[in-house]
Amino acid sequence: MSRIGKKPVLLPTGVTITVGKDNLIAIKGPKGELKQSIDRDIIVEVKEGQIEFSRPTDQIRHRAMHGLYRSLVNNMVKGVTDGFKKEMELVGVGFKASNQGNLLDLSLGYSHNIIFEVPKEIKVATSQEKGDNPRIVLEGSDKQLLGQVAAKIRGLRKPEPYKGKGVKYKGEFIRRKAGKAAGSK
Repeated sequence: MSRIGKKPVLLPTGVTITVGKDNLIAIKGPKGELKQSIDRDIIVEVKEGQIEFSRPTDQIRHRAMHGLYRSLVNNMVKGVTDGFKKEMELVGVGFKASNQGNLLDLSLGYSHNIIFEVPKEIKVATSQEKGDNPRIVLEGSDKQLLGQVAAKIRGLRKPEPYKGKGVKYKGEFIRRKAGKAAGSK
């Protein structure tokens, strides 16, 4: 049995769950509402403040989905109660970030500024303090969407290994390479 799949998902107070037809799970909480379609083979039971998942057989496919859907629903519950947050920083001379609502204006060393539209489900904030790298903070309840948007922003200028310039996650370690060695005659 899957160790992750057999752990129940605890529902905090203020969170409601509805399991509709075609195994569509909708979770509502203080930070919003999320929906996830679950495979028809996985059995979902809601019992006294917790959600339990079970599978019909020990086929590889069923074992894989058992833990997957339990993790997805657990992330949904965390998202609607606490939310998720990703912090990014811009490393490089002249790199800037500003936002107006959900439009992110990035100056990343190209000949033009990049205007990136962040989905309305995600809140974006930018800050630039003297002596510190510009920061972008993304917050939202959907972990998958948040990670995808952060990866797209990072993909606009990935950190390069020689000087470390680019858009990186806060705390991310960039493996550095040595530059050209000076030629001697």
